[in-house]
Amino acid sequence: MMVGEVGVRILFTFAGGSGHADPLVPIAVAARAVGHSTAFAGRRSGLTLAETLGFTIFADGDATPGADRDASPLLPLDMEREYAVLRDYYAGNEARHRAAAIVDLIGSWDPDLIVCDEVDFGAAIAAERCGLPQATVFVTASGTFIRPDVVTEPLNALRAAHGLRSEPELPLSSRYLAISPFPPSLRDPTSPLPANAVSIRHQPVVPPDGDGSGPGRVIHPARPTVYVTLGTVFNTESGDLFERVLAGLRERPIHVVVTVGRDVDPARFGRQPENLHIERYIPQSALLPHCDLVINHGGSGSVVGALAHGLPMVVIPMGADQSLNAARCEQLGVGVALDAVDATPETIGGAVADVLQEPSHREAAEALRDEIASLPGPETVVPLLERLEVADTGT
Repeated sequence: MMVGEVGVRILFTFAGGSGHADPLVPIAVAARAVGHSTAFAGRRSGLTLAETLGFTIFADGDATPGADRDASPLLPLDMEREYAVLRDYYAGNEARHRAAAIVDLIGSWDPDLIVCDEVDFGAAIAAERCGLPQATVFVTASGTFIRPDVVTEPLNALRAAHGLRSEPELPLSSRYLAISPFPPSLRDPTSPLPANAVSIRHQPVVPPDGDGSGPGRVIHPARPTVYVTLGTVFNTESGDLFERVLAGLRERPIHVVVTVGRDVDPARFGRQPENLHIERYIPQSALLPHCDLVINHGGSGSVVGALAHGLPMVVIPMGADQSLNAARCEQLGVGVALDAVDATPETIGGAVADVLQEPSHREAAEALRDEIASLPGPETVVPLLERLEVADTGT
């Protein structure tokens, strides 16, 4: 692919929510900074950051962000159910929809290159069908969730529908450039990075803070500060988990900051003691430097965000790849994991106390922080994108 005087046109695509879209943004920012034309395509609710930063967006419709919703019942963690979602939705219905949509968008926007998140299988197939080079950005931290035995059959059926040959083992991230915004040590050694993968520093883009939220009025430097987040999807599928976390922490000699997301009303939780603050949203880049521990759901972005600041964790996974990330956190000694259904206020509060008191957790997290800081920034992959060539499709 030749880089012209006006740069190349790069389409960034994703198949999930903000956890799939946001890892693409630092690369897009770096590409735009050197003159490349950039656009995003994906679910409307995942495009908030890209739209705020002024990128061209092509949005699929979905639920309007910011609408208050009651928490759905919390289901017991069932990995067979999660793999069924990966197979039937991401590699099935969603992949078919995404492939058709991206083929149409390629025809109208005319990109030179596709950069997709690792579960946007349909966009990858669309790029291959249209003869465009592509790159994959990993969005699952442990690396063990995207199992070829789960996705190969439905994706080969979709490839055949688009005139592409079957592949013995999918996905095909090893055929193209793969970009991992995670420290290599965080990835499970049973699922090593492909040979063509490059690791880059976790470097989230800070959006303009237009809602007046900020850490200044919720930080209490005289006490350990614990930050609580259940992400931007599972926050509304968490049943009474927020309530149990609050009950387990409010009487302890710590300061607690909880962000519940734009879809949850903080008023739902009633009045809280002075040491506990609940907000819809605070930029984590502003809050995490002031924290001592993070409670999260094990989402890949939440995990690497905490580790980038050297913070130990109490991880309470609920679905997707979260239990795999939680297990990896325990293996690395950066925290402990709890069962989301069985965790009581007492076990949650006790886990927080144990992790705060045991220095080895903080030391292990700081080692990952240093590894993250040593990685090259997202700007280093832009020349690699410029040099991509189309792989042989065998069509």
